[in-house]
Amino acid sequence: MPRPSTKTREVPRTVPASATTPSASRPPAALPRRRVALIVETSNEYARGLLHGIRAYIREHPHWDIDLDERRRGEATGWLRDFHGDGVIARIENPAIAAEVLAAKVPCVDVSAARQVPGIPWVETDDAEIARLAFDHLAERGIRSFAFCPAPEFNWSEWRQTRFETLCAAAGAKCAVYAAPEGKALSHDEQLESLAAWLKGLPKPLGVMAAYDITGRQLLAAAKLAELPVPDEVAVIGVDNDELLCDLSDPPLTSVAPDTDATGYLAAQLLDRMMGGHRVAAAAHLVKPIGVIPRGSTDTLAVADERIAAAVRYIRAHACDGINVSDVLEHVDMSRRVFETLYRKTLGRMPHEEIVRTRIARVKDLLSQTDLPLHEVARRTGFKHVEYMSVVFKKKTGLPPSHYRDKRGS
Repeated sequence: MPRPSTKTREVPRTVPASATTPSASRPPAALPRRRVALIVETSNEYARGLLHGIRAYIREHPHWDIDLDERRRGEATGWLRDFHGDGVIARIENPAIAAEVLAAKVPCVDVSAARQVPGIPWVETDDAEIARLAFDHLAERGIRSFAFCPAPEFNWSEWRQTRFETLCAAAGAKCAVYAAPEGKALSHDEQLESLAAWLKGLPKPLGVMAAYDITGRQLLAAAKLAELPVPDEVAVIGVDNDELLCDLSDPPLTSVAPDTDATGYLAAQLLDRMMGGHRVAAAAHLVKPIGVIPRGSTDTLAVADERIAAAVRYIRAHACDGINVSDVLEHVDMSRRVFETLYRKTLGRMPHEEIVRTRIARVKDLLSQTDLPLHEVARRTGFKHVEYMSVVFKKKTGLPPSHYRDKRGS
């Protein structure tokens, strides 16, 4: 909302300074209060992350009054039909919630992937990028056999599966996809038995992407039932980084962390514009995930040659100490030419690339999680000069380090 112009009022010279008003300009007009309904459940980590992001926006723009009732995922309570407010942010998961939101007849932003109301802005996580991060994480561990375990009732699961299969095919690998037996609903134990039989029949070592963390926990339980060691024979990665679920798993579940705070913040920002009379495109606004949070379920290196495995372990432990390929060669009994040829054949990249990838991953962590100045980030990640770090980082990510930090909200 445009603010009124301010005018400077001259103070007569005969009036003592102590008698003048403390400010020479009129205070800006206060923004009108907005009443906003949040149709977002609090029962899972993803939805709570959205609420954290919305809260962050409200703290910066404290002119919202929030209505938030307790509900389960996908539950339509009907109270929104009598809502007399200014806007709605909703997880529109089904036709019942869609009808409830449309009945309110106010601006709305959808934060669900179900796409029940195509004509409104939609803010969601980038599922193709989530699948890429999961695939790369498994492939970096030398895994060459892949599988995907879906949650077929959700669009985001289908999108993740499609991208994961495409990445597998591009790498020359097949991707098995779990399909539950048709004809009857399975009990919890029957579901685990079905998953266990599926895992047993797949080539090992195997890397499985679960559609989300709940499915990932099921896979870990099924692997235990099938007496398949995790992560040595079956490595599992989930999505959502629900820390409680991941840490209660045995072993703890590696997971891709979506940037739910940024998703909620963006949804609030778009709704605020709409409530202020601005036009917002009724399109998908996708938010990149934060990255992979590694835990025990993928802590493996599926490399038959122990010399290459030792080299990878050494690189990951010491890349940020400023090592180069010559340092790595001191830990393997091979000539440089033979080593680099075997390394590329085994992992699909050169040892120098591994060193740079490891350093850049650490740079990302420090930019996202700390306020360290760039010269200190460079020092801690093995770069002698901050300028060189910036050049390499931009080449690998497409962004200068400072812009990457700004996007992550540090």
